[in-house]
Amino acid sequence: MSSILVPDIPAPGFSFDLCQRNSLLEKKGYPAPKAQKTGTTIVAIVYKDGVILGADTRATEGNIVADKLCSKIHFLADNMYCCGAGTAADTEATTNMISSQLELHRLNTNRVVPVVTAAKMLSQMLFRYQGHIGAALIVGGVDNAGPHVYCIYPHGSCDSLQYTTMGSGSLAAMSVFESQWRPNMSEEEGKELVADAIRAGVFNDLGSGSSVDLCVIRKGSVDYLRPYEMSCKKGEKQGTYRYKRGTTAVLQKSVRPIIIEDEMIQRVDHESMDTSS
Repeated sequence: MSSILVPDIPAPGFSFDLCQRNSLLEKKGYPAPKAQKTGTTIVAIVYKDGVILGADTRATEGNIVADKLCSKIHFLADNMYCCGAGTAADTEATTNMISSQLELHRLNTNRVVPVVTAAKMLSQMLFRYQGHIGAALIVGGVDNAGPHVYCIYPHGSCDSLQYTTMGSGSLAAMSVFESQWRPNMSEEEGKELVADAIRAGVFNDLGSGSSVDLCVIRKGSVDYLRPYEMSCKKGEKQGTYRYKRGTTAVLQKSVRPIIIEDEMIQRVDHESMDTSS
């Protein structure tokens, strides 16, 4: 029971209380604003000793670059991370909620949480909201059963794969994986392959850009490389705009004094002062 001194604490997480109100307004001729198109390239592969996740760092709002250093690889647990594509706020809120549940699961069972547990939690949560949460996720991690990569779509469907891509630059990145990925790759080979896939998305998709982030997950250790490489560097000005005096002929010259009002007032006040002793 709430009172003035102890108000109700709003429930955490997502709220869809206004969906019915919005649908009524739309029927009356007030359409809801259209969602902005987002852009991302996220990838993951299974290599010899673990999993490598990769993502670009450009966040967009339609045709506007909102952030050049957006972090798209989110922490889930000590042995697994998650790449997010879609609405940045939805991906971050979703991964934070599941991360807290995974920590409670670890404390309750006193063992390493399997990666499939996180994938199932994310899949069930997204299916519950039927795509209203704009989060396309790639979960990668290593548990007692080995390395795993899961691809989770916004409506809740889930796939277990050896390599996968998502986001607006996924087709360009997938072309790199289809032609170059092979089983039991070394760590350096895997890192270079993932970086190549992200570069393919960066240079062939307007919604992807800036730098390349990598996360290498092995059994017992994680390397979060941010940034791994700056793909899009700002160009330097080659020429100069300074020209020598006399380069362009002066056809006419006119000099006019600029009278400032404050100086005029001070000058009048000074002249009107009585300086006699």
